[in-house]
Amino acid sequence: MTTLLSPAALEAALRDIGHRRYHNLHPFHAALHGGRLSRDQVRAWALNRYFYQAMIPVKDATILARMQDPALRRIWRQRIVDHDGTGDGDGGLERWLKLTDSLDFPRDYVVSTRGLLPVTRYAVQAYVEFVRERSLLEAIASSLTEMFAPTIISERLAGMLANYDFISPQALGYFDKRLSQAPRDADFALDYVKQHATSVALQQSVLAALAFKCDVLWAQLDGLHHAYVTPGLPPPGAWIPGMELAS
Repeated sequence: MTTLLSPAALEAALRDIGHRRYHNLHPFHAALHGGRLSRDQVRAWALNRYFYQAMIPVKDATILARMQDPALRRIWRQRIVDHDGTGDGDGGLERWLKLTDSLDFPRDYVVSTRGLLPVTRYAVQAYVEFVRERSLLEAIASSLTEMFAPTIISERLAGMLANYDFISPQALGYFDKRLSQAPRDADFALDYVKQHATSVALQQSVLAALAFKCDVLWAQLDGLHHAYVTPGLPPPGAWIPGMELAS
């Protein structure tokens, strides 16, 4: 990339990254949405994904702390409210715990993260470190996977409700909310990136930031697929069915 892209061309390049690299293309997701996973494989996904959900408000608080503009902070802090809620029993993280509740995980086991795959922990921590160490523009650009979230959420809601009799609409309440929250957040971040990526180098950096975030999401599914599908080799310390009851 040697020529400055117009804002429209930059958006097209960002969307192309998602078209090629977003984790809806991963075989694990195809199996999840297509009803080809066992209940314990679905449980492994929900358990590991909890850590990602729990660290999203930490990630957003890290970005918020770097913002000098009060108007920008007021907009960005809504993301934290969406995940943490405004009180006990509210927010996206609570809705995710209702999913793990429905899958018969004790909450204390889920919240402890004792059964995480190492790759889940490393990938999510790498994301938080990325937004702490890179430029604010790159940190905001890394959130643009939300541009592609409505498609995967719609697939997930339809596929899981159609294919798993142990999943209820109430258990998937987290995703209902994200159908409206993710596009709102993505529209703001995309406008910010198009406005502030004003050089070839800056445009390269935001494209790389989005690719990095896609890698974070993909790596988590690689770990799940290897540990619980094929070849089915959970690493030492990772959850195996029944472990949560013995802990």
